[in-house]
Amino acid sequence: MMAVLRCFDSEHRHLGVVEIAERTGLHKSSVSRLMTTLELEHLVERDPVNRRYSLGLGLLSVAGTLLADLDVRRTAYPVLIELAARTGESCSLMVWSDDQAVCVEQVPSSQTIKHTTSIGTVYRTTASSSVQALLVDRPEAAVDEMLGRGLLRLQGHVSAPELHAALEQVRLRGAAVNDGATDPGEVGVSAPVVDHRGETVAAVLVAAPRYRVDKALLGSMVQECMWAAGVVSAALGHPAQDLAGMAEAT
Repeated sequence: MMAVLRCFDSEHRHLGVVEIAERTGLHKSSVSRLMTTLELEHLVERDPVNRRYSLGLGLLSVAGTLLADLDVRRTAYPVLIELAARTGESCSLMVWSDDQAVCVEQVPSSQTIKHTTSIGTVYRTTASSSVQALLVDRPEAAVDEMLGRGLLRLQGHVSAPELHAALEQVRLRGAAVNDGATDPGEVGVSAPVVDHRGETVAAVLVAAPRYRVDKALLGSMVQECMWAAGVVSAALGHPAQDLAGMAEAT
């Protein structure tokens, strides 16, 4: 059942029985029975016209308690509000779960044209800034294993060594930039949030329509995103001197 639910992501929001069967390796009749059960529990919804499925609101009742208990989410929310005010763009908090970056909080831009990352949105491609920020302290072998198992999809990088080189640049700079690599109309900037143990536990994401992001604004987005990640990291007990050193390295 979980394999069926994991078929849905930001790139595959609406799927038919045949597509789900192909992605899971299950027989179509088994998928059909599973989808009927999931629909009864409101975990998926079926479009009455095209008969394709999407994730249902029932998942929120399952995830709500978990989201409420996330210390990093509670800590980050007021910082995201300020970050959205400072940048004028949509700001999100991403965490790593089941080999993917998952949005657990968002403050949308007040501008009419904006990019939004809805709560529950997942990213698995290596060109995603949030994926890079969350992989930044992972051992190369662990990243290679995820690539080998197909849990991560190379995009914007032609090989694993190129990805590792890109992650090293993220470590040095303190932030990852996705300048239209996953969507030609979007720019995303992410910076890792580090806790008292020195482990990356989340990433702050600023996303904007690409047409209004020039070089100067992109540089400002990077700095503001790093500022926000630093504030959240400090609140989680990460030493302030380490954060200052990371900022100087950029």
